[in-house]
Amino acid sequence: MLSFEAIGHGQAAITGDYVILPDEVEGVLRTLRSNGIEVTALHSHMLMDSPHVLYAHFWARGDPAALARGLRAALDQTKSGA
Repeated sequence: MLSFEAIGHGQAAITGDYVILPDEVEGVLRTLRSNGIEVTALHSHMLMDSPHVLYAHFWARGDPAALARGLRAALDQTKSGA
């Protein structure tokens, strides 16, 4: 889930989360951070789920196109096939 909101002057604010597998965490978090997107939380909801999934929450503001490229780059670090 993610949300883009115009905040004026050609800027946007984004917030949301990725549902990721444990072996995707390092790549997704590194990619978000390298694109100026702050990771605000990483957690799980279940202990015995299969496959085990984690939730990586994020937030940023800036140029909408640059933010979208960063989000896409992070998505490319997953096995989602998107």
